[in-house]
Amino acid sequence: MADQYEKKITWTIKNFSSLQSQEIYSDNFVVGDTKWHLLAYPKGYGDSINKCLSLFLRVPDPDDLPSGWKRHIIYRLTVVNQMSEKLSKQEVAQGWFYRNSHSLGSQTMLPLNEFLDVNGGFLGNGEVKIVAEVGLLEVVGKSDVLEETLLVNESINVNGFQVLPSQVESVNNLFKKHPDIASDFRLENTHLRTTYLNSLLCLTELLCQSPHKLSNVDLANAHCTLTCVTKAGFKLDWLEKKLKEVGKTRMQQLEQNLKDLKESLCWSSDDEDDLIIPFKT
Repeated sequence: MADQYEKKITWTIKNFSSLQSQEIYSDNFVVGDTKWHLLAYPKGYGDSINKCLSLFLRVPDPDDLPSGWKRHIIYRLTVVNQMSEKLSKQEVAQGWFYRNSHSLGSQTMLPLNEFLDVNGGFLGNGEVKIVAEVGLLEVVGKSDVLEETLLVNESINVNGFQVLPSQVESVNNLFKKHPDIASDFRLENTHLRTTYLNSLLCLTELLCQSPHKLSNVDLANAHCTLTCVTKAGFKLDWLEKKLKEVGKTRMQQLEQNLKDLKESLCWSSDDEDDLIIPFKT
């Protein structure tokens, strides 16, 4: 799972014990085509006030997100124990971020009595260290909140597309196997090019999974994504064929499961008949 994390940042909060703020924000960082930041509540949030440290991954300025924007994210948040890494506290999860649901994390990240213990290891010289690892699983809709300078600084040009360092190998392999894949791709906007390529990478990764691991929703989303990136100009006949094969295999599995269930019910009925003892007069 570690290779799914495209970005890893360490957030050091200095003079933590003397902070008066109810909430603290990290600097923004970039994953995919979107800005993110961390939000910590030193004294807790919601039902965890005065009980636990609360920690969240969040999209800043959600009101600026365009309509239809969605991102499927996997993340791991770690409050580092500076005496022993084995004692560090982690939250590992994945979920969808929307314009109206732009924050995920844990209200109960770490109990305050454990967190604030001077001998507990979470406060070292008054500092708290939090590590966030974030990866992009699926992209829906475009994002226009990313500044051009940030995108250039964070990415590498591969065949005319700006990609993250962690994506270079995957993109190179994609163009090696299908050299004409983007020959009809005409979009000039850097952000849109990145968004469509990320969608394509997520789609290829999804279809590499075993069909029995894919739900009907997964296949429906895959079909929508394929239609979208194909209309943008990618040549994806090979991927369309793959999707049809996966769908056919999935259907055969469902039919076999139904057949097995029917046979199981028939055997159960036969067993009950065997238990009937005829009444002799």
